[in-house]
Amino acid sequence: MPPLQMVRAFEAAGRMGSMRKAADDLGVSHSVVSRHVRNLEFWMAVKLVTSSPRGLRLTREGEIFHAAVSTAFELIATTTEELRPPSHRRSLRLWCMPGLATRWLGPRLPQIQQMLGETEIVLRAIDRLPDFSVGEAEVMVGYGKPQDMPMGASELVSPRMFPVVSRDWLAATGPVERVDELARAPLIHEENRQQWADWFRAAGVHHDALRGPRLWDASLGFEAALAGQGVALATRLIAGDEMARGRLVELFDTDIRLGAYFFIAAPSRRKDRAIRKLHDWLLDELTRSEAAAASSGS
Repeated sequence: MPPLQMVRAFEAAGRMGSMRKAADDLGVSHSVVSRHVRNLEFWMAVKLVTSSPRGLRLTREGEIFHAAVSTAFELIATTTEELRPPSHRRSLRLWCMPGLATRWLGPRLPQIQQMLGETEIVLRAIDRLPDFSVGEAEVMVGYGKPQDMPMGASELVSPRMFPVVSRDWLAATGPVERVDELARAPLIHEENRQQWADWFRAAGVHHDALRGPRLWDASLGFEAALAGQGVALATRLIAGDEMARGRLVELFDTDIRLGAYFFIAAPSRRKDRAIRKLHDWLLDELTRSEAAAASSGS
């Protein structure tokens, strides 16, 4: 059997789709993860991963081995949870995408707490999947394209995404008359420029190199837009309150949906009554919020 630290690094790399994200996930350096994966390949005498423009990819052998080790880690987590005393199951650690956690979920925590009774919610705003095999969290509300959602995830809502700017920015720069003019504006990006590129593609706009700062997540981008630093992509779930106050303005009338929020629970807790209730509540409330935003028309 190969050394466990090699297997853990490989499992994280395959799950996260990148050595860097796997390093963040495990709390070690990028070079440590890369070394463990290379050593595992040497130990097994087979190629497990390859590099691509979109990040790390598993080979056929890598996919087979990753499925096996993922199942093994889930089995360990499930057995551990079953053996723990009931007194240790009173909290529910919920990870959520930062923008949604701060702008939509946070203000609703008292409702969730009341619904769940004695189960205490512990909310963390973060944009990576927890490692359920070591008990980092019980639930994650993530965001992604349907084809990229992790195994076991269920879709909650696919919100409309649109460009927003502050009124101060509009006053200083003047109105943006056409969608294709946005490509020349200072755009606020997340970790990379892919989301804006996908949005322009969906809008039928061809563009050259996109400008603007790259920030870590949607929450930072939202704050930058509020500060008048440029144009950000947002949804009504996140930007609705600031739009109602007049601090942010939607540019153009578009109906573009780039992905969906999803719900995934630790395999050992998927039948837990509190988690099922949380899933149903999130599905109902997010659907209602998005429908209300669509009907408001502004």
